[in-house]
Amino acid sequence: MENYINNVLRPKLQGDGGEITFLERNGDEVTVVMQGECSKCHILDRCLSWAEQQIEKDLGEKIVLKGIRKRPYFQDK
Repeated sequence: MENYINNVLRPKLQGDGGEITFLERNGDEVTVVMQGECSKCHILDRCLSWAEQQIEKDLGEKIVLKGIRKRPYFQDK
């Protein structure tokens, strides 16, 4: 799963200024950190749903993606 996220999903999101990083997997729940443009996106839930569909289509695994938004340090102030 980590390999798929890093090598398939990540380049697609980077094309739009986003960033996704695999954090952990617990059963069928996969936690990812969303940064860049993704950290402030208003439709992040749609993107995660799309990613879940891509994973199911390509890997045959039905998972739930849990996204954690992480803004750059200079936006936290």
